Amino acid sequence: MKSRAYTSAFALLCFVISSVLPVLAEEKQGPLELPRVEASYHPPYYSTTYEQPDNPAEGQLQIGVTYTLWIPEGLKQVRGIIVHQHGCGEGSCKGSVTAAHDLHWQELARRNGCALLGPSFHQVQAQNCRLWCDPRNGSSQVFTDSLKKLAELSGHPEVATAPWCLWGHSGGGFWSSLMQMQYPERIVAIWFQSGTAFGYWTKGEIEAPTIPAAAMQIPMMANPGFKEKGHERFRRAWDGSLAMFKAYRAKGAPIGFAPDPQTGHETGDSRYLAIPFFDACLKLRLPDQVRSPLKKVNVEQGWLAPLNSQETPVPFDQYSGDKATAVWLPNKTVALAWLDFVKTGAVGDQTPPPAPTNVKVDSKTGTITWNAGTDFESGLQQFLVQRDGKTIGQVPEKPTNRFGRPLFQNMSYGDTPVLPLLKFQFVDKAAEPGQAHQYEVISVNTAGLKSR
Repeated sequence: MKSRAYTSAFALLCFVISSVLPVLAEEKQGPLELPRVEASYHPPYYSTTYEQPDNPAEGQLQIGVTYTLWIPEGLKQVRGIIVHQHGCGEGSCKGSVTAAHDLHWQELARRNGCALLGPSFHQVQAQNCRLWCDPRNGSSQVFTDSLKKLAELSGHPEVATAPWCLWGHSGGGFWSSLMQMQYPERIVAIWFQSGTAFGYWTKGEIEAPTIPAAAMQIPMMANPGFKEKGHERFRRAWDGSLAMFKAYRAKGAPIGFAPDPQTGHETGDSRYLAIPFFDACLKLRLPDQVRSPLKKVNVEQGWLAPLNSQETPVPFDQYSGDKATAVWLPNKTVALAWLDFVKTGAVGDQTPPPAPTNVKVDSKTGTITWNAGTDFESGLQQFLVQRDGKTIGQVPEKPTNRFGRPLFQNMSYGDTPVLPLLKFQFVDKAAEPGQAHQYEVISVNTAGLKSR
């Protein structure tokens, strides 16, 4: 049976962003005999929805899912896909519908010629998360099949075969750790945000996968919250992450461990380390030619630091401790960001954001619009609107974020923008009719720095 309660709630959330996702068609889909797949697009966003089957066949995914893909405008070929996979539970699923609309993650994708994919499973609270977070229950097949559909919709056939960066929170980390064993040659890097299946299969609670050699060549970062340690509910996120790190690092795998001193199971400000980590890995691994194999990582070109320490990382060949137990980091930039993060739970920034461009004013309505790039290091916090040199407003008026630095888009428990999505727009209601004014817009990043 489908859950009508979830379908209604999910439809409402989709309606809020329907201006970017108008329904185009419904189609049957290939070998999985999917009950129904809705395909929709409005560039640069493309979406497919796999409907929950009433009578699923053996091995078929039993929960519906929507995949939303964002492709940077003007990009000729998609070199890779950054997958932002949410965690378990109805709240995480509903909050994830905006993942592909996140300006900061979009900037990471744009800089590396990649697309950004936001999955959103239609799980209701009564359903077992393992129905989707264990990809062997059908979600891996629906995922790869949906990429083929998105390749057709977008006119980018390379989307079907592009490599992935996997970011997974909680159950999303569980999913990523098993996808790692199924598709190691397609994965650029993995960020385990308070989640992995490692501790479950080593204790015999789920079937243990075969670990191919290629899986131990993928750059990884385990990022649990320090408050999960010993926690009644979330301790397994900490224990599993640490056990996985030790086991994989002992095999020589390029994996780091970045405990967040400020958080429990929430994502906090981890994006300020996850984004530069992926940026470094994409530059190391993406091939020069689309559809060519990923480049191998030379572990000895990385940096090392002692586990659970706040010592400054050093180049691999300068590390005097036991390399098989040390935290691995891909380059100096990430190493310094890691040190900042494990000390403070965030990453500092000394560079101002790019200045807004193309400021326009509608003299009839007083509406001011602009374009703005996203600060790669720190994202966007707000915009200051000035008339004749004096600040007359802020967008948003009071930036908020319960889980970390205040953000222009606000942020959910699972690192996704909060609805409604704000526009680069402000209405000057106090301007005097017939008077000429000079308007300027200033960007402010989450470190509090202003554009020039």
